[in-house]
Amino acid sequence: MKTNTTTKRRGDAAEDAALEHLQDAGLVLIARNYRTPGRGGGEIDLIMRDPRGPGGGTLVFVEVRQRSAGTHGGAGGSITALKQRRIVFAAQHYLSRLRSVPPCRFDVVLVEEKITWLQAAFDAA
Repeated sequence: MKTNTTTKRRGDAAEDAALEHLQDAGLVLIARNYRTPGRGGGEIDLIMRDPRGPGGGTLVFVEVRQRSAGTHGGAGGSITALKQRRIVFAAQHYLSRLRSVPPCRFDVVLVEEKITWLQAAFDAA
């Protein structure tokens, strides 16, 4: 159990660092760790609003990845096609609750030796 707790702590610290980085860039937090109900759904680490987007803001679904070692493609290499589909599924679920759908994008924040923010890293197609 100690390993899971340590991994969770590292993941939470990576999300905290990513959140601070994005807020420093002017994005506004809407939700954190949004999960779809039921098994096999998806999770979005951070849902943010970028006020610089069209119409007063773009909704940004953010996946935060952290790896201490650069092996196997590093943090970025862990965002597989399956992971992307689950994030898109969760985003669609979140958007289904809104009256109107704003402009959206999927960003990735890699937390390794430094923070790397990849805007529009993948799309819903």
